[in-house]
Amino acid sequence: MSTVIEQPVEARLVAAAPRMPNIPATLRYDRSEPFAVRMTFPAQATLEGVEVCWTFSRELLAAGLEGPEGQGDVRVRPYGYDRTVLEFHAPEGTAVVHIHSADVRSFLEATGDLVSEDREHLQFDLDRGLAELMRDAC
Repeated sequence: MSTVIEQPVEARLVAAAPRMPNIPATLRYDRSEPFAVRMTFPAQATLEGVEVCWTFSRELLAAGLEGPEGQGDVRVRPYGYDRTVLEFHAPEGTAVVHIHSADVRSFLEATGDLVSEDREHLQFDLDRGLAELMRDAC
């Protein structure tokens, strides 16, 4: 069984220019980081010309399907039934993208099949993590 789920999605950048084209993005979930989701935009889709990756909680993404969520760098909210809005706040500015809610739902379902929300804490190897921390302490 795979320990990583990746799902390509089409994101529509909300900007002042009318009808911005869709940009590719990827939602990624790794069993080794059970609370986190990554959304990656390829270099050709960014102003800087470098890949951009945002990490936020799976719980935030799921809750954002139902209502506005988030107070920090990443905020999620529904936009009608078929769209989800993700806002990414950085010192350089804010990016707002729309993605299909059905894509988010299928992604979250796949992550739940891999690691259910009530079992996320069981994915950590605390002994190994503590050993790594202690290794550098001496």
